[in-house]
Amino acid sequence: MDTGTFRGIITGILIIAFIGLTLWAYSSRRKKDFDEAKNLPFADEDDAPVNRDTSASRETDSRHDRGDKNT
Repeated sequence: MDTGTFRGIITGILIIAFIGLTLWAYSSRRKKDFDEAKNLPFADEDDAPVNRDTSASRETDSRHDRGDKNT
């Protein structure tokens, strides 16, 4: 099998995958899920998860404690 045949097979697989993904995305069974996803930015703020990551603030505090003025 030479390089041209291999590239042709890969191209064919990618075209089939693209067509399959397109059909999946535009199928009527997925409409409800996509409609719900497109309204997520407008969801109530109380439902949004709270970011409890404090690693960035601890790093700033530790620099300040060491006297590092380059913060």
